[in-house]
Amino acid sequence: MYVQREVIKMDAKAFIKALDNLAEEKQISKDTIYEAMELALSTAYKKNFNSLTNVRVDINKDTGDIKVFSVYTVVEDDYDDFDEDTEILLSVAKERVKDIEVGETIEEEVTPKDFGRVAAATAKQVIIQKVKEAEKESLLNEYKDKQDELVVGIVSMEDEQNYLIDLGRTMGILPKSELIGDEKVEMGSSIKAYVSKVNASQKSITVLLSRKHYGFVKRLFEVEIPELSDGTIILHGVSRIAGERSKVAVYSTNDKVDAIGACIGERGSRIANIIKELNGEKVDLVLYDKDPSVFVKNALAPAKDITVIITDEKKQECLAIADESNLSLAIGKKGQNVVLASRLTHYKIDVKTKEQLGDDVGINIK
Repeated sequence: MYVQREVIKMDAKAFIKALDNLAEEKQISKDTIYEAMELALSTAYKKNFNSLTNVRVDINKDTGDIKVFSVYTVVEDDYDDFDEDTEILLSVAKERVKDIEVGETIEEEVTPKDFGRVAAATAKQVIIQKVKEAEKESLLNEYKDKQDELVVGIVSMEDEQNYLIDLGRTMGILPKSELIGDEKVEMGSSIKAYVSKVNASQKSITVLLSRKHYGFVKRLFEVEIPELSDGTIILHGVSRIAGERSKVAVYSTNDKVDAIGACIGERGSRIANIIKELNGEKVDLVLYDKDPSVFVKNALAPAKDITVIITDEKKQECLAIADESNLSLAIGKKGQNVVLASRLTHYKIDVKTKEQLGDDVGINIK
């Protein structure tokens, strides 16, 4: 309910067209834009015309007409804390609308004659703000979907700690600590990286990249091995010491397809491409098995002739018994082989020779 005054127009067609174009181009709902515009105009009215009243602005989406209304809440005539800026007495309200009740609102149009100027300036500010918000939201949605995925970008800048990677619509940060070993990165070169995290703040979106993350190895396999995409081969897990060695556990869902062979590829072409992207990092292909003792044995390759005894299934602990000639291979350089095997299988692995075990070779199996 409101008292009508003269309608003030601001180049209506251009105004509506600008808002509609913004909605379409930036894929923002029209309702969102108009609501934001009406709210901004309400604030602008209060600021420019020193109003303390509650204000509502209405934009006609067909004609572009803009109206400003003061909104008053109806109160009893004897209401002690009456506020003339936001409230109206019941007796006064009934002079305008006979059947109005306490608690309802009544509106009075207060559109200033020069409000078109204020509206034009406000529209420009809202459009700029909505463009920024839409672009940020679009980027966030795009790169949130790409978290844990591979991206390809161009190395564009370098500082003491990071490389900035041009990903097209935004920049990614690749810390030098997330490179593989001692690999060198050239400015202007193309580079693959794993999206480890996407952070959003009010001002920007930060896309953190890594080539050191174990997920980088996993995604490289998925790109290089088509049988992983169609489900013929399943990648069970990856353990990695970046720049040194990775272990990748796979198995086949088709008896006619050799999981290890498919990952190696004809003449070793597939695994060679992966190793090249990993800057020469060694990659052990491990055949996954549901039997943990077999899986651990496979994971300890290249060591051979290993006997694995599960000593505590609940705690996931096991004993791996190796010949003296295989002990160093089972443990690996700086303990890397057994560490990676343990991470891959999720078993704590104690590697011993029969000689080291002595009489304990008959250990109780829980």
